[in-house]
Amino acid sequence: MMKALNSLMMSGAEVLPIVEGGKGVSVSNGLSAGAFAAAGCVGTFSAVNADFFDENGDVVRQVYHGKTRRERYEELVSFAIKGGIAQARKAYEQSNGNGRLHMNVLWEAAAATRVLHGVLESAKGIVHGITCGAGMPYKVAEIAAQYGVYYYPIISSARAFRALWKRAYYRYRDFLGGVVYEDPWLAGGHNGLSNSEDPDRPESPYPRICQLRKEMRGFGLDDVPIFMAGGVWCLREWEDWIDNPELGPIAFQFGTRPVVTQESPVSTEWKKRLLTLKEGDVFLNRFSPTGFYSSAVRNAFLNELSERNDRQVAYTRKPLGEHTEAWPVGARGRPVYLTPADKARAEAWVAEGFCESLKTPDSTLILVTPQKSVEIRVDQQSCMGCLSACRFSNWSENDSGTTGKPADPRSFCIQKTLQSIAHDGDVDGNLMFAGHNAYRFASDPFYKNGFIPTVGQLVDRILTGH
Repeated sequence: MMKALNSLMMSGAEVLPIVEGGKGVSVSNGLSAGAFAAAGCVGTFSAVNADFFDENGDVVRQVYHGKTRRERYEELVSFAIKGGIAQARKAYEQSNGNGRLHMNVLWEAAAATRVLHGVLESAKGIVHGITCGAGMPYKVAEIAAQYGVYYYPIISSARAFRALWKRAYYRYRDFLGGVVYEDPWLAGGHNGLSNSEDPDRPESPYPRICQLRKEMRGFGLDDVPIFMAGGVWCLREWEDWIDNPELGPIAFQFGTRPVVTQESPVSTEWKKRLLTLKEGDVFLNRFSPTGFYSSAVRNAFLNELSERNDRQVAYTRKPLGEHTEAWPVGARGRPVYLTPADKARAEAWVAEGFCESLKTPDSTLILVTPQKSVEIRVDQQSCMGCLSACRFSNWSENDSGTTGKPADPRSFCIQKTLQSIAHDGDVDGNLMFAGHNAYRFASDPFYKNGFIPTVGQLVDRILTGH
């Protein structure tokens, strides 16, 4: 018999310490969040390019009409605010007044502060907390306090929380609802690996959370819950963490398991794919235009990106050292210079059909097919500014509208692919984020014969320790 899971005070109410992890672009929505809240837990809807509805209740597809990036950016911000409000209201309706409702925002997403203000202004009393990661969200505390809601920074190290606290959060102590520790090796989506951490050498979360709690106790935050996020599948494996005086109050966040529920808005094909994954099918990569590591399902989309990055050679603009061999680039065939060995590799790739050379910001070339070259350029030109800064398109929210670096063809348009998989259901040709434990769907008897539970059934299952 597993140790009893006692309720915790979170966002102003006693709830079960079970939290739905927020997943952007229409994956965690009002329906799923409301169902978690209705079960006495914390539901989380995403305000990252969330869906909103027309007068018939149908999803409005986000089609952009602006001729410039700045115009499309303003359209995107408007979409995001409308979608966040719509999902907040949907979640509230579904919750039946139970549990707590949190809104998830990526700090590096477009106009994060404007979206927060826009949604919270119109959803007063509906949203109880804000979870926010993907960057260092210093200002989220001030915004949360302004609207009387709690904030939950998503961090991956004690050092990151210490920096946030000392710079800003100490001023808004009363509104710090909890700290989300997101394991940078196991969580799905974007991961918070620092430059000092090895992506191939995972570290145990226990000592890292002990260090986080030590830092928090130093600031007088003994009773503020820590959410363990990333790698949590069943609670019997975490029983030693429950009522553990070294760790203090702990809640458990589930990101991947809620995707395979009846309330989850993702396609049937997506759910079926998750049910058949094998260990190792989810892998850590650095293709994202954010520059962060991320974890996603290995499929045709990621395989193409991996191969594209492998077909890469360094060049110089003039003959220099071993770079003696001319190589034509672009419509005018202006030469750059490769080493003899790299020229031979490039010629072999051309013979296989990868005959278009594209420059990267790192003085390298990648070789792609003509069709892929056109796709990359169209996607870069169609940028709608979904990130605060994008290495793929070189968009930035600053006054100049650019990062100041050349666009990087080794990456991809994240808005395009996440909208596509969320609404069109192509699970092989699009980015499919998932946590590293997703392979456990296939062996968990709960999902035998393709069973897809309701959120309520999933919560009941989690409470048994399985």
